[in-house]
Amino acid sequence: MVNFKPKLVKKDQQKSVKSYEPVTKYMARDLVTFKRDTDINEVIDTLLEKKISGAPVLNDNNEIIGLIDDKDCLNVLVDSVYHNLPISKRIVDTYMTDMYKTVSIDSDIIDVANEFLKSNFKRFLIVNHNGRLMGQISRGDILKAIQTVNQTNWHNQTDV
Repeated sequence: MVNFKPKLVKKDQQKSVKSYEPVTKYMARDLVTFKRDTDINEVIDTLLEKKISGAPVLNDNNEIIGLIDDKDCLNVLVDSVYHNLPISKRIVDTYMTDMYKTVSIDSDIIDVANEFLKSNFKRFLIVNHNGRLMGQISRGDILKAIQTVNQTNWHNQTDV
């Protein structure tokens, strides 16, 4: 058996890694956020008014502590009917989840698409190197990236 000895590649001979579009190009930046003591009716009203399905929950230091989404809010109705709990005086903390995934602001759309394929999450929170919330990206945002990439590739192919 012959041992494999890798050949060292000089730095100037290395192939450059293809760079893909950064996540920052497609992420939502101006996010709706909630605090854990926000009234749940305000959350429902905001989700409907802004036509969004969920938002991050931040503490008083603007650190991410969870997410609240439309599915979480469905529990408001269930609690009201089955547990005879009044809808008023319910807050985000009762319904939010601390299950969320973050991705680095340095990620590209391929990294994020791969992460979506490996998880059931519909949105990821984008954080900087200090863990601060910078934006959010959804599966739909990646679909928009696909359209852009397809259009660019199509135009480049027709120019040949």
